[in-house]
Amino acid sequence: MKYYLNLQYKMLGRQLSDFGINPIIGYLLLPMLFLGLSFYLFVKTEFAEYIYVFLSASLLISLSGANRNDFLRNCFSNKDYRKIRLLENTILALPFFTFLIYEGCFVTAATLLILEIILAFTIFGNRFNYTLPTPFCKQPFEFIAGFRKTFWVILLAYFIAYMAIMVGNFNLVLFSMMLVFFNCMYFYAYPEKAYFVWIFQATPRRFLFDKLKTALLYSTGLVLPIVAGLCFFFPEKINIIIGLQCLGYVYLLAAVLAKYSAFPSEINLPQSFFMAFGIVFPPFLLAIIPFFYFQSIKRLNEILK
Repeated sequence: MKYYLNLQYKMLGRQLSDFGINPIIGYLLLPMLFLGLSFYLFVKTEFAEYIYVFLSASLLISLSGANRNDFLRNCFSNKDYRKIRLLENTILALPFFTFLIYEGCFVTAATLLILEIILAFTIFGNRFNYTLPTPFCKQPFEFIAGFRKTFWVILLAYFIAYMAIMVGNFNLVLFSMMLVFFNCMYFYAYPEKAYFVWIFQATPRRFLFDKLKTALLYSTGLVLPIVAGLCFFFPEKINIIIGLQCLGYVYLLAAVLAKYSAFPSEINLPQSFFMAFGIVFPPFLLAIIPFFYFQSIKRLNEILK
């Protein structure tokens, strides 16, 4: 188990080095940036604690994939496997938990603690023979696979929007709309095999254009019921609605480009952190989107040439 944790530490250092950041500097900057973003988030929105839990839960769920856990079970005894999963989740959730306590969000912190323990003993994967129908065609496989894995998040967002409209809570409906966009961003969290990119007869720019177009089109279909409800019940705030929807599109475009900027590898920690910083501080997206775009072109040139 000690060897495994040491290996994860070294892999993180290599990811920082590959991104052009000295590992020692990276280890010092990450906690400082985390605190800075946390303070900024709690100052800017009343839903900060819920966003905090959502972000933490998303990270914890990423550790509960079926393939990853099958690999750990094959390498370690059942006792060591449980220890590793609990320790991983604790390390990941601890910064969020500590800051929630600092902000006095004790109920939310307790919820996060319970969620951390539950997810340590939970494995997510498609282990059923039933294939869930989707409203998408075969081309955008990210939306087909993502929708089947997280359809409950979409239903939850619709339910929150409905209840918020019933009580006239405009801000909560906006949150449900962004929840849909964040869920769509998750569809692009993991890369496909390089072969499924290599078979495309297209230039890197054309490939990215098609991916971005698909992401915008199908995310619009998912968020449209909430946007329609907002426009109907809050017509006086249509400028805010359109502005936030456009911001959701920008977030989604950044997620797509971040995926292919690391392709065929998974998005590494520095890229994830830049994405998180861009979500909390949107003007930063003006810098990271072009950076991700040119990195994507460079990565795809090696496969589509």
